[in-house]
Amino acid sequence: MRILFLGTPDFAVKALDKLVSEGYDVVGAVTQPDKRRNRGEISFCPVKEYAVNHGIKVYQYDSIRRQGVEDIKAIDPDVMITCAFGQIISQEILDIPKYGVLNIHASLLPKYRGSSPIQWCLINGEKTTGVTIMKTALAVDSGDILLQKQLDILPDENAGELFDRLAELGGEAIVDALKLIESGNAVFTPQDESKATHYPMISKEDGLIDWNLSAEDIFNKMRGFTPWPSVYTYLDGKLFKILKSKVADDLPAQLPVGGVCATKNTALVKCGKGALQLLQVQLEGKKAMDISSFMASGKLNNETVLGK
Repeated sequence: MRILFLGTPDFAVKALDKLVSEGYDVVGAVTQPDKRRNRGEISFCPVKEYAVNHGIKVYQYDSIRRQGVEDIKAIDPDVMITCAFGQIISQEILDIPKYGVLNIHASLLPKYRGSSPIQWCLINGEKTTGVTIMKTALAVDSGDILLQKQLDILPDENAGELFDRLAELGGEAIVDALKLIESGNAVFTPQDESKATHYPMISKEDGLIDWNLSAEDIFNKMRGFTPWPSVYTYLDGKLFKILKSKVADDLPAQLPVGGVCATKNTALVKCGKGALQLLQVQLEGKKAMDISSFMASGKLNNETVLGK
């Protein structure tokens, strides 16, 4: 089976590596164009770097819909596999491979359609998630489902940690999906549109903490926004990141929302419901510090109210 793989970030590398290690004939990898770093240095995306190191021919397009059709026809893949590719594929391209285009999506569709499913399932406090292998359709994440694999989310797991586990699971799932196709046992099931949810791409600005939320909601947001873009508030007019925390009991009612209850080694922040105990923080222009070390600076005290 001739496979053309389309992907860009680290998440996609796990699946590509699984295909290669299982002996599948990956005839090419399509990635986003290279980027220029500071001083004009060229930066390869993770999928291109992997492909180059493993002798897989790389194709790059600013727009695969406008520039890639003839190349893909010439490659004549039996199946195309997309994983966090980052571009919309036209119907003309979807019709080229014999077995269509399969997508590895990091959620249990139809929940969490969109570009940031890992982050949003954590922000919303989900206890389980997984990966879906579906046949790509023109509408975003709407294709018929071939298979799904589920896993439990760990209580303190952040997006970076869950990202790694789901990437591994995605590699296992796509191999199982190809085996179903090869054996003639593939069954594609339409998604239940009444259960579909769509979440937007996350931006840095979304990380601003609203201390009126419950401590649990803020904690889950921190999990979803770690390692990027991090959640943050303001301390004396400077951006103040909360890198690690945990939910604590409520603080005295007279303390304002965002108010700090400080000791020599600890800091708790009053939330709309409950409190957040700070464990690791980073003040603008400074390195990340555990809270005990940061408290020695004297910048947090019982008079402090966090917020813009």
